[in-house]
Amino acid sequence: MTDMTLVDLSRLQFALTALYHFLFVPLTLGLVFLLGIMETVYVITGRAIWKKMTQYWGVLFGINFAMGVATGVTMEFQFGTNWAYYSHYVGDIFGAPLAIEGLMAFFLEASFVGLFFFAWDKLSKGAHLTVTWLLALGTNLSALWILVANGWMQHPVGSAFNFHTMRMEVSNFYNVLFNPVAQAKFVHTLSAGYVAGAMFVLSISSLFLLKRKHIELAKRSIIVAVAFGLAASLSVVVLGDESGYLTGENQKMKLAAMEGIWRTEPAPAALTLFGIPDSEHEKIRYAVRIPFLLGLLANRSIHEPIQGIHELVERNRGRIVDGLIAYDALQSLKQEPNDKKAQTKLEGHVDNLGYALLLKRYRDDILQSSPAQIQQAAEGTAPKVSPLFWTFRIMFACGFWFIFLFVCGFYLVTRQRIATTPWFLRTALWSLPLPWVAIEVGWFVAEYGRQPWAIDGILPTFLSTSSLAHQDVLWSIGGFVVFYSILAVVDVFLMLKYIKLGPDCLEPTSSNVG
Repeated sequence: MTDMTLVDLSRLQFALTALYHFLFVPLTLGLVFLLGIMETVYVITGRAIWKKMTQYWGVLFGINFAMGVATGVTMEFQFGTNWAYYSHYVGDIFGAPLAIEGLMAFFLEASFVGLFFFAWDKLSKGAHLTVTWLLALGTNLSALWILVANGWMQHPVGSAFNFHTMRMEVSNFYNVLFNPVAQAKFVHTLSAGYVAGAMFVLSISSLFLLKRKHIELAKRSIIVAVAFGLAASLSVVVLGDESGYLTGENQKMKLAAMEGIWRTEPAPAALTLFGIPDSEHEKIRYAVRIPFLLGLLANRSIHEPIQGIHELVERNRGRIVDGLIAYDALQSLKQEPNDKKAQTKLEGHVDNLGYALLLKRYRDDILQSSPAQIQQAAEGTAPKVSPLFWTFRIMFACGFWFIFLFVCGFYLVTRQRIATTPWFLRTALWSLPLPWVAIEVGWFVAEYGRQPWAIDGILPTFLSTSSLAHQDVLWSIGGFVVFYSILAVVDVFLMLKYIKLGPDCLEPTSSNVG
């Protein structure tokens, strides 16, 4: 039986490091594209103000980029230290995109970031602009391969179980790469990063205008930020709709928990805009619903019902029972690998083998599991409703707030009133944390909603950990907290320092940066 304390500690450590790392990733994704746009305008117009903008926002990008690298490296090591069985069981598949990311995208990104900062006087305008856009390409490619790996965890395609090696192995890398869930996550995550970058530039520029400093740089920065941010925020909503549809297709339990649907919702299913989930009585109190919308988002139909948690638990119970047939055949193949009858039996039921492994939480000899244990394992496939219900709606509300804010900003820019509208500038400044709030809760929805699976339907989370002592994980958590706290202090100090200095920070090195 599994030591759940070790599992919980390992999950806590990975969650802390992942959420902290992702404070920096979105800003990197967004700022680098804004740098490309600003420098493009500089090359086209030859106006020095646009070069100064590129260099100033580049300083803040550089601080954030360094922090992202420092916090990202530690995450990949955890697959070997804390999640050794996970790495053994699915490493052939999961490791491939991570290796490609390191060999191709990361080195591309790391090479061009140096040229971006130190080659202003050594390259022509066009060559340096090319460097900036290649840096943006490298950054996006890094995100692509990471999200291909994560998308496979959500929707494992292009792979098969090999009973000879007792591992999952790649059967079709094309399907892994072009996994629809991975591609939807990629473009949705990029758009969210673009929103974060645009909001950052808008908020800091608004601060400059409120203080009546660096007015020309701030006004032009806001023009770029609101136009780019409006396009990105609209993309987030559209691409989020595609993610919702794929969730309805491939992760029905996550959808049911997000919407608080305990019993199957008949068609046409309504979307609960707001309400208070009552898990004890299995209902949403004070619900405000939009007719037809959930059916359109999740099924692209107003004629299909949305399955509820209880019905999905019952379906999973059947999959556990079916998976036990595969597990029984696997035990025979361990004794006699050439047993054709057992091979046939395994092939016929292998799709549900992972569901049988859920019983490992309750007993080692799962073939002797009682009906009560099978039912308990089935009920364990349903995540808690309240955390998913609320975090999804926080993300949803933030998305529409960004559209409203960027529309207002775009209107004020076109009317040339942005510098004389203090209420908007203050609103933009105080909205600075919201993209990170939306992004972090979005990742919570994606990862918590997948539980109890590390690989959906394939490998339970509690079977994925390394064999470690509790105190070892506690020490590593403590070490990460101390290390990341120091990094947080350094990051905040440097960001505040260069925000306070504004573009004046470029003056001491003007001879070097042009």
